[in-house]
Amino acid sequence: MFSNEHMNYLITYSFDFRNEELLSYYISFLRAISGKLNKNTISLLVKTRNEEVVSFPLYVEAIRFAFHEENMVRTAVRTVTLNVYHVGDEFVNRYITSTPRTEHFSNLVSFFRNQCMDLYRLVSETLKNPGSDSTSAITAVVDEIEDNLYYFSDVISAGIPDVGRLITDSILMLLMFPLLLPSLRIVDTNDMQSGVVTSLYLLCCILRIVKIKDLANTIVAALFYPSETFTKFSRGQVNGYASDCGFTSVSQKPDDNSAECKAEYLTVDVPNSSSSSGLYPESVMSENNCSRSNLALREVLLAYVTKGDDVQVLGSLSVLATLLQTKELDESMLDKLGILPQRKQHKNQLLQALVGEASGEEQLFSSENSSMRDSIGCELNTYLEKIKELYGLSYLCSDLVTSPRVPRFQVLDALVSLFCRSNISAETLWVGGWLLRQLLPYSEAEFNSHHLELLQVSYKNSATALVKEVRGFWPDLLITVLCNEWKNCKRAMESSYPPKEPKCVLFPTQILSSEEDTPEGSSFAAGERMHELAKVFVVLHQIQIFTLGRPLPEKPLIYPPGDLPANSRAQTSGLDLSGPKPGTEVNLVNAVPCRIAFERGKERHFSFLAISVGTSGWLVLAEELPLKKPFGLVRVAAPLAGCNPKIDDKHPRWLHLRIRPSSLPVLDPAKFNTHGKSKTKAFVDGRWTLAFREEESCKSALCMIVEEINFLHDEVHRRLKPLLNLETSLDLSGLADEVSSSNTTSSNTTPRNSV
Repeated sequence: MFSNEHMNYLITYSFDFRNEELLSYYISFLRAISGKLNKNTISLLVKTRNEEVVSFPLYVEAIRFAFHEENMVRTAVRTVTLNVYHVGDEFVNRYITSTPRTEHFSNLVSFFRNQCMDLYRLVSETLKNPGSDSTSAITAVVDEIEDNLYYFSDVISAGIPDVGRLITDSILMLLMFPLLLPSLRIVDTNDMQSGVVTSLYLLCCILRIVKIKDLANTIVAALFYPSETFTKFSRGQVNGYASDCGFTSVSQKPDDNSAECKAEYLTVDVPNSSSSSGLYPESVMSENNCSRSNLALREVLLAYVTKGDDVQVLGSLSVLATLLQTKELDESMLDKLGILPQRKQHKNQLLQALVGEASGEEQLFSSENSSMRDSIGCELNTYLEKIKELYGLSYLCSDLVTSPRVPRFQVLDALVSLFCRSNISAETLWVGGWLLRQLLPYSEAEFNSHHLELLQVSYKNSATALVKEVRGFWPDLLITVLCNEWKNCKRAMESSYPPKEPKCVLFPTQILSSEEDTPEGSSFAAGERMHELAKVFVVLHQIQIFTLGRPLPEKPLIYPPGDLPANSRAQTSGLDLSGPKPGTEVNLVNAVPCRIAFERGKERHFSFLAISVGTSGWLVLAEELPLKKPFGLVRVAAPLAGCNPKIDDKHPRWLHLRIRPSSLPVLDPAKFNTHGKSKTKAFVDGRWTLAFREEESCKSALCMIVEEINFLHDEVHRRLKPLLNLETSLDLSGLADEVSSSNTTSSNTTPRNSV
């Protein structure tokens, strides 16, 4: 069937593709043929002259539809091209990488760039008008963008010579230099946040998915350029989402002119942004002694960490984490960025000491390693020269001769500054904690006294905020939340991957870190705030342990439950730790008779009881058993914490109670989506109004509630004392570790921290 040009005749026939059904059959036909290709059959579908392929209709006709508006058509074309690329025929590969077929690869990047522009617009619109529809639209575009990048990765994995270079040049010239890197610059206007956040996400995606060594190292080298260097690649505002080179919509095929844009034809009107130098960390500004426009992009990332908003911080941390995990990057480049893990630094120094490049101990423990500095400068200079030769960008600053420890100190300063900020979400702090653990996995040596002081102050502020939650809406769940988040945070810190994916920067969540942020009277919002404060406290506490070089305990140091007083209401009523359940028999000796109407016009008589058992508490309505006084059966029970009891101003025999949910949906992952937002509607607090026979009974019920709430608060605070007291917590942690080590040693097993 493949011989005698039969297939090529059908492939090149002039069909009327205005018939969508015919186009579908045709594309399926091309895909079916490509599935049969191998080194033997592919020769039947090409024409050769002087041992060179001069015609390959299957490939040429397929890529005509590479940018069709229908996603299914584009997907089928990708399958055809990948099947062709992976045959590995030398002559076909030369045909694919010769003019004019090479334009296909630049057109692919142009099409991808158009999708990136769509994402810029969507993110910008979402920031102005957030909603579920915009979130789903962003998710759809993100999926398409990542699919495109994985397609690039599959094309590169075919191993065709020059394809990696073609894709690298196209990404740098059409996307990285004119759009992504210029968008990272800091500007004074507030409407550019979407451009920065989107660029940070796209930068992470490209580094994470497209595995090209030259591309990764060139991007890192570009981070040492001042941000203004790349503005000549752009037209108009670089931080916004204005198009360059005539951007088209995703459904349109990029024209050849847009794919061949050259840097010399592109200009930009740069706004004056010399003010507000206080946006940058002092160490960065003093080290470079240059204006904002001359600040290197690497330092811009650190400036976002120290002074940016939550999504900018998360985006910058995601870029640093992605660079740290990019295997295509040379270690010397990571060291120059200041993010080479300490264990790899020591490994390199040990290897150099072993081969005798310097005197043993001096080489191994010297903070100023001359041979490593020379290696770093050489590797970075190689890519800086390559950028100058291939793309016409000159490196003007001369800070490459600085100590190799300076970039590392800058990163460490930025991370410590991050942990001292109160307007950053806990999940973002977790990413910062993960990055810190990667850089300094087992030593506190690089923390100076100022760092430790700042971290302790931040920890104490967090502990103070957490103590306030003991008397808040959710003290009965506070210890449970702390234990859960301790385990989650420890797992996140010790993981090989960051706690959050880069795409999370596109779906920012509201931070409820103070009472001012909480809607009045909403226990649900108060619970989210408590959960957020607990997560912040946990990560700051674990960082305190980490700075001392100690291993993290499996559980937080919390006192065990105490014994119930003999004359407590819980003991008298006969309830245990499981709490009152409907139908449970209780002793009503301390109960107060009352009336309540759960339906209009239908009052019911109950005996009211407030009970606390350890860190739990309940409001109980029970029906008295006439034949077994003073016992009764529990009919309704509600949480004691957060009930906010109040006697009515006009009716002194009425007692108003707030009834909050018994649990937080944030503790149930099934009720939350991947972006941390509730799948269900927010809870609405209930209200009880209890009517008593006389004012004294009403006051007695109020006093009973207040007394039991105080018992609950005191028990929660007692159990949290060792955790809230940093010195006590660290001492007990060390003692627990010694006991654990002693026990494991006595059982003839390897100690936990032994080499």
